[in-house]
This record gives sequence, structure tokens and C-alpha cells, in this order.
Amino acid sequence: MKLELAIKSNKFKNNNHKAALNILHTAWWLKSTTAKELKEYGLTHEQYNVLRILKGKHPDQMCVKDIASRMIEKNSNVPRIIDRLVIKKLVKRATSDIDKRETVMNITQAGISILESSTVILDKTMDSLIDLTEKEATILNELLEKIRTKEL
Repeated sequence: MKLELAIKSNKFKNNNHKAALNILHTAWWLKSTTAKELKEYGLTHEQYNVLRILKGKHPDQMCVKDIASRMIEKNSNVPRIIDRLVIKKLVKRATSDIDKRETVMNITQAGISILESSTVILDKTMDSLIDLTEKEATILNELLEKIRTKEL
């Protein structure tokens, strides 16, 4: 859908501003659509992201600071997200063997199972939503990375 139709406006300061709005609108659309899929598994995007991060380090444990540094949404409240995943028995919390003051997390088998099944559905959803050739996807990735060269 054209941005103008989606936001019911065709007044933009310039094409750079239109591109920025287009990125924001597209990100919102992708997040909203995939959130519906994750809801079927009782997960939020942030919880799914934490599970993916922990699975990537499995069987090693991770501390909150390391998990937070890898989050897509940097403002996420990682301790609260982990609390919810612990309640769901998808993540296990323990005291670090190296530093007894530090708490570390590990994904449970139940966490791995829900991550695998939700990833299958999310992958199918993304494949159906994003219909780009490999060349187009490469160009889009390069352009988005160029925009983020000023990222802090």
C-alpha cells in the first residue's frame, strides 16, 4: 500500500522525510502483524527476542546486561521480561559460578520448544509479507544500514 493511502496524506517536507515516515510505518506494520502470530504462543516481541538471544548462547548462560545489549528494542525492561519468562518456565535464573553477585539466565527446554514452533510461523509470515528478490533485499539492507551510520 502506498504511504499516502496508509496515512491519508501526501504532504511531505521532502523525499527524505517521506522515506523516514515510510520506514516507521512499515516497521509498525511488520511489528503489528507479527505480534498477532506471537500472541498465539503467549509471547511478546521482546520475550521472543530474549528467547532467541538465550538460544544463540545455549547451553551457556547470560547476564541481564549482555542480553540487554543485544536487544532490538534498546529501551526494553529486560529484568521484567525475564521475570515473565521465568514464570512461564521458559527461562531459568541462577547465580553465576564466577561472580556470586551476578544473576545469569539460561533458556529451558520448554523455551527452546516454544521458540522453535513460533519461529516456524514467524518465518512463514515474513516470507509471505516481504516479497523481494535477493537483489532487492540486499539493496534495501544496504540503504537501511546507510541510514543507520549515525546510530549511537
